[in-house]
Amino acid sequence: MTEYVMPPEAARTLIAALQARGVAACVGGGWAVDALVGKQTRKHGDLDIWVDAVDFEGLVASFADQGVDRLYPWPGDRPWNFVLHDGHSRRVDLHLYETLSDGRLHYGSVNVPFMFTAEDLSGAGEIAGLSVRCERPEFALQNHTGYELRASDRHDIAVLCERFGLQPPENRTQKPRSAD
Repeated sequence: MTEYVMPPEAARTLIAALQARGVAACVGGGWAVDALVGKQTRKHGDLDIWVDAVDFEGLVASFADQGVDRLYPWPGDRPWNFVLHDGHSRRVDLHLYETLSDGRLHYGSVNVPFMFTAEDLSGAGEIAGLSVRCERPEFALQNHTGYELRASDRHDIAVLCERFGLQPPENRTQKPRSAD
């Protein structure tokens, strides 16, 4: 199995391309943790991105301009969560949500929705010198539960708890594990 590594410069370039197109992307997963602390703390296999479905066209155009235009089949892919890649080493794990009329954000199926708020995506951080919007520490911690933890997940949890004074959560939530 090929090990993919997403260097900070590659993550920065992809995020900057989205910003240039006006796509309000929010960094999630392990890169969100590193953005929150302002430095890379581990290797990353991909870049997790939260995007409102209304921005999907701009997202696809932006990534196509960067050569990230192929589907990367991953077990558990759904229309709201799938991976794009460039055929080499850059992978982007997309998390598409929709904003409901009451302001809540809906991610997932109609039958098993994962509901959260815009506040959850209001963190601020930095990747390779670029200011990025990312998950808030509490939301990032919540999203590192509910599945069999890997070494990278345990690392991210430890970083979040130490840096932000959070308590390690019980390993339960509705959120499905991403491909990071």
